[in-house]
Amino acid sequence: MPVITNLSLADPRLLDFANLTDVQLRSASEPAQGLFLAESPKVILRALHAGFHPRAVLLTAKWLESIEPLIKAYPDVPIFVGTAEQLEAVSGFRMHRGAIASFERPEPEPLLEIVRDAKTLVVLEDLVDHANVGAVFRSAAALGADAVILSPSCADPLYRRAVRVSMGAVLQVPWMRSNDLIQTLEQLSQEGFQTVALALDDRASTLREYVPVAPDKVALVLGSEGEGLSRRTLAAAEKLVTIPMANGIDSLNVSTCAALALWSLQQRVSSGQ
Repeated sequence: MPVITNLSLADPRLLDFANLTDVQLRSASEPAQGLFLAESPKVILRALHAGFHPRAVLLTAKWLESIEPLIKAYPDVPIFVGTAEQLEAVSGFRMHRGAIASFERPEPEPLLEIVRDAKTLVVLEDLVDHANVGAVFRSAAALGADAVILSPSCADPLYRRAVRVSMGAVLQVPWMRSNDLIQTLEQLSQEGFQTVALALDDRASTLREYVPVAPDKVALVLGSEGEGLSRRTLAAAEKLVTIPMANGIDSLNVSTCAALALWSLQQRVSSGQ
């Protein structure tokens, strides 16, 4: 096990962990360099068990034992060990979880492979908040969604914050990024999915009304935090569904909407409706 205590950014293997607080820089550089980051021993091991190949690990000494499965499986992966202050000097932030690892980013999967055996999909259009993307993936994993499809401009689910908020669920739920969301919705329809836009729209059925008549294959489509779904996407969806609000509340967080819709569909399946 190559444990390294000299934490100098002159070592190119440490560059995976540099400038972690610069979201714009990292969002561009991580996909370009073919990597993503897993923060905390639990998420690191989840990435390992999901079959991702580690590149390097940065942690304090107290967490060495917790990543023993990684060390045994990949004895040549460099393990950088330092104090909390040294880790902060490298990464730019205080690492309260004490450990972070870089992994090789997987190759994107084609749409037909993603949906081959799927029944329930989540489609995200232009979400900009990585935390929301991560929260949607966590709900997708917990509530039985088979895959997630992202629009071209949607935030990266493998960005560090998205991975952390999802508790590693982004490493478990299959996903792909569409080059053209409208075209993808048409393809999903051809594959037998009913595309269902969740939107505040007078023409929409309520979620309570929709669930009993929902078909076996459903693709739930959710829009961005501020604007919601675009007009083009609303027009392309086969069905409009809304979650009624009370007490003057006009909308819910997008991840909450996803969770409610997925739970409702899961209850329908569980009850045999």
